[in-house]
Amino acid sequence: MAVPVPWACCAVLAAATAVVYAQRHSPQEAPHVQYERLGSDVTLPCGTANWDAAVMWQVNGTDLAPDLLNGSQLVLRGLELGHSGLYACFHRDSWHPRHQVLLHVGLPPREPVLSCRSNTYPKGFYCSWHLPVPTYIPNTFNVTVMHGSKIMVCEKDPALKNRCHIRYMHLFSTIKYKVSVSVSNALGHNATAITFDEFTIVKPDPPENVVARPVPSNPRRLEVTWQTPSTWPDPESFPLKFFLRYRPLIQDQWQHVELSDGTAHTITDAYAGKEYIIQVAAKDNEIGTWSDWSVAAHATPWTEEPRHLTTEAQAPETTTSTTSSLAPPPTTKICDTGELDSGGGRSAPFGTRVPVTLALAAAAATASSLLICPTLSPQSPAPCEDTPAHLQRSRRPEPSPQTPVSILHTGRRTFCVLFRHNL
Repeated sequence: MAVPVPWACCAVLAAATAVVYAQRHSPQEAPHVQYERLGSDVTLPCGTANWDAAVMWQVNGTDLAPDLLNGSQLVLRGLELGHSGLYACFHRDSWHPRHQVLLHVGLPPREPVLSCRSNTYPKGFYCSWHLPVPTYIPNTFNVTVMHGSKIMVCEKDPALKNRCHIRYMHLFSTIKYKVSVSVSNALGHNATAITFDEFTIVKPDPPENVVARPVPSNPRRLEVTWQTPSTWPDPESFPLKFFLRYRPLIQDQWQHVELSDGTAHTITDAYAGKEYIIQVAAKDNEIGTWSDWSVAAHATPWTEEPRHLTTEAQAPETTTSTTSSLAPPPTTKICDTGELDSGGGRSAPFGTRVPVTLALAAAAATASSLLICPTLSPQSPAPCEDTPAHLQRSRRPEPSPQTPVSILHTGRRTFCVLFRHNL
């Protein structure tokens, strides 16, 4: 007959395993949420465990150093934002958590910054608020709007959580509005309030689609156009005036023009060729304040396109001889004074044959005066006479015998060139 002892042992082992599994995977109670002020010290107890119980602590699953413990309690000093997290303590002989704390480190709220503005006058206005310093923990705001003794409805903005909208019930009312905002969080509470007249908060949005263009053939003009802000509901009944400012991009000083009406202006004192930056602001004709500046437009005044300079080839000097178009250009023979004194003989030339224009240019570049005289023929140069008016640069007294003289032969015509050097 079989004895069922082995089956009993298996049953006991299975039960023990189930207990351990249940301890490790049983549903845990929700952690205790605790808020503490930035920079403060905090002591976290390990639930109901005795002070001398053998425990260990973790934060976000990471073991903490034993020197942070005071018995079974965890001591954190000089709290920083990084101390926020999920803290849990365990018995050393098991991994079953005894206690969990979800710690949030933050600040109490300071006085809110509150402002109200009407950019859709006369439909209504909106109020917005924010904290000057973040608290790093959740805040709750409460807004109250009063018109005299009447409470006004403030509709939450669907896109901006710290803004609400109020509709005007009575236009041109002399009764003041009062808006109050209170804020609270787990560490404190604060509040603020403002009082104002209806017309003092009117401030349009900036003008839209600002465009600047150069004016053709006017190097000092720029034509600027813009549109009334689309949020301004009735520009016919509540017209706007505009304020324009402009400056060269390379300068810091603005020039200003105030316009009582219209959505265009021509700048007439721009610097030619300089890029300009232009902005426009808007304001109700009678009440309120100026809008913020529009998006900047950039433009450069008209400039004339550079013309391409062309040099026409000079026609060669005409001669009486019939030569081919491929013949070399006329040349000039430069002779010294000894050759001139010998009656135009050709026994001692010291120069070379060069183009006429080149020889004349070289002589003019080195002389203080130049006189060109036609002669009768290359064989018998005559005394110099006055040059024709279209060739004469200056008239000088008859040169002294020491003045260098050169003879220029061009085809069948001869010139003597007299020039005086500056020594």
